[in-house]
Amino acid sequence: MKPQEVCQKIWRLLQPAKTIPHTSWTAKNRWSVTPKIFIFLIVGLSLFGIGEALLIQSTLGNSPWSVFAQGLSLQTPLSIGESTAITSLAVLALWIPLREKPGFGTLANIAVISIFIQLGVDHIPTVTMNFPLQILYVVVGVGLVGFGSAIYITCGLGPGPRDGLMTSLHKKTGARISRVRLSIEVTVLIAGAALGGSVGLGTAIFALFIGISIATNLNFVTKLSNRLV
Repeated sequence: MKPQEVCQKIWRLLQPAKTIPHTSWTAKNRWSVTPKIFIFLIVGLSLFGIGEALLIQSTLGNSPWSVFAQGLSLQTPLSIGESTAITSLAVLALWIPLREKPGFGTLANIAVISIFIQLGVDHIPTVTMNFPLQILYVVVGVGLVGFGSAIYITCGLGPGPRDGLMTSLHKKTGARISRVRLSIEVTVLIAGAALGGSVGLGTAIFALFIGISIATNLNFVTKLSNRLV
């Protein structure tokens, strides 16, 4: 294969998806779980959790929700994994007055991401005095969160607690979904920083590139699904 053809294939692969695609592992409904769908769901959520852990261990700043979870863990006896789970359950409770319905993926999101964030924090070395390696942690972390998100979103088993809150508020208020998401993220970030969570360059990189990371990986998993059919 010619170098030009290789570059063209890579370019097409990196194009962001405009919609959420239907894949060979997309469920019929939020509670329709087959072994294949279950495996993809767990893989996606696990990668998401490891990606978040890499951001934390970079010490350059966490994603907004991990800023809050870390801050909560610093102010309580809870570990960061436990703080993540409790925060997710609290957000899920807000679904009740908003009449949003969870799915199997919603509950798996809470458990699996919390577990893998804690595993990552426990086993991935913390980096403090090596800026290139810190940046690598952040870049790989954002990539894994994007890839993991693309896989679990396409499972079709229900949104995570935070995404469900966002879409529910959007439906109830009529506000633009981007503004709703921004308002939630800024509120959580400020609260987490006040509790002592890590905010920095990594936080900014995550905020700037997580959207394109998810969109690009949605395109990638579409092509992956086509190959697995």
